[in-house]
Amino acid sequence: MMTLTDELRVADAAGKKQGWRGWAALVVLMLPVLLVSVDNTVLSFALPAIARDLAPSSAEQLWIIDAYPLVLAGLLVTMGSLGDRFGRRRMLLIGATGFAAVSALAAFAPTAGLLIAARAAMGVFGAMLMPSTLSLLRSIFTDRDQRRLAIAVWASMFSAGAALGPIVGGILLEQFTWGSVFLMAVPVLVPLLVLAPILVPESRDPRPGAIDPVSIVLSMAAMVPVVYAIKEAAVHGFGVLPVVLAVVGLCFGWLFVRRQLRARTPMLDMRLFRRGTFSGALLVNLLSVVSLVGFLYFVTQHLQLIIGMPPLEAGLALVPGLALMIVAGLCVVPISRRVSARIVVPAALSLSATGYILIALSTDASSVGPLIAAFALLGVGIGAAETVSNELVLASAPPAKAGAASAVSETAYELGAVLGTAVLGGILTALYRGGIQIPSGVPNGAADAARETLAGAVTAAEQLPADIGMALTDAAAHAFDAGVGVTSLIGAGLVVCAGVIAATTLKGSHSPQTDH
Repeated sequence: MMTLTDELRVADAAGKKQGWRGWAALVVLMLPVLLVSVDNTVLSFALPAIARDLAPSSAEQLWIIDAYPLVLAGLLVTMGSLGDRFGRRRMLLIGATGFAAVSALAAFAPTAGLLIAARAAMGVFGAMLMPSTLSLLRSIFTDRDQRRLAIAVWASMFSAGAALGPIVGGILLEQFTWGSVFLMAVPVLVPLLVLAPILVPESRDPRPGAIDPVSIVLSMAAMVPVVYAIKEAAVHGFGVLPVVLAVVGLCFGWLFVRRQLRARTPMLDMRLFRRGTFSGALLVNLLSVVSLVGFLYFVTQHLQLIIGMPPLEAGLALVPGLALMIVAGLCVVPISRRVSARIVVPAALSLSATGYILIALSTDASSVGPLIAAFALLGVGIGAAETVSNELVLASAPPAKAGAASAVSETAYELGAVLGTAVLGGILTALYRGGIQIPSGVPNGAADAARETLAGAVTAAEQLPADIGMALTDAAAHAFDAGVGVTSLIGAGLVVCAGVIAATTLKGSHSPQTDH
């Protein structure tokens, strides 16, 4: 029986270079990646408009962002495994159809609760999309150098979507209601549904195991309570409920791992986690995304609600950093061929940490320059690190298990998105609510709204007399920016941790044969 290392060596040795058809398939597969990344960025910019229209509480505001990645994270491993069995292209097409339909419903949600429900439904179909794109790339590009470039394009498309999102979203939000940002899914996914059956070859595990409903339930029962516990602790502080949820999730996670280790053909091959390259790259992905999403959570609110920039201008302010993220992801490919990931990734992440520290040290809240410079540094570091780490995750798994391995990588990404908002966003919310000093003369109703969120304070200030409204706005801005300073230091610490993990676990990972 072949070992995991033997399977990887044979797979890479048998790799054949792709012609134009493979690169055309790559273009088609980038459509859902572009959509998801645009959707994430646009939603951050649309949040102030949603807050004004639907008046969500601080917890609901976090749930509007987190409902999608929470459900998606719980289903990614299951959908990746089902894609390995039933066909990755088939799962991609089903996910695209459902995602487009539910996105159209989300655009017309009349309440915060219904919008959260629609976002959760989007997570179900999103779980079919993302592992399929990455695993199909693994099966199409079997040559290591071509795959490295394809993964760089895949990772860069996330950045390109993030760069495009603020511009397109800014235009939409200035001309239409916030619901328009969800309707973008329809024109993006229709070409995918037409071209994917023509250009993208179907692939699946040639020796799939039987469907294991127990493992499916256990994987969801492990992920959802843990993520929910983190959210509860971030928003409401540590209490009985977060502890109980975390314990329940960890218990189900232990049962899931135990079942996979005993199964003849497990849904997720736990042997992958014994490889330092695989586990280390996953942790780098997780912490990098936490820092990126956490930054976007507060910078979008600062630009629009404190500085007063319209959505389009706020989006353009972030374009330099997002563009540099794309460039860094592509430029790191030739470097990673010659230099070990244990050197490349920590060096890149040191730039991201510097960006966070720049925000923490910035004293001029009305200046856009420090934000642009900080995000440029953050983007360069994360763009390079994500490209290398994603490629290492795929290179560490045999082609037949590409769907499951891709699902684990995507789980780390989406869990990072949840944690970025829930932890960094929750800490910022707690610091804001604890630090805001309500000026005298502000009515109780307006004061309660101001204590909930920054958007609530700005909206309440617009309805008050000019002098009192200005005082309330200044107090809210001061409390928010004070919280940003503390949150930025925490973000810098997370990036440093990711760099240390990369330096100690990715040793020799520039070659797939050297990591045993």
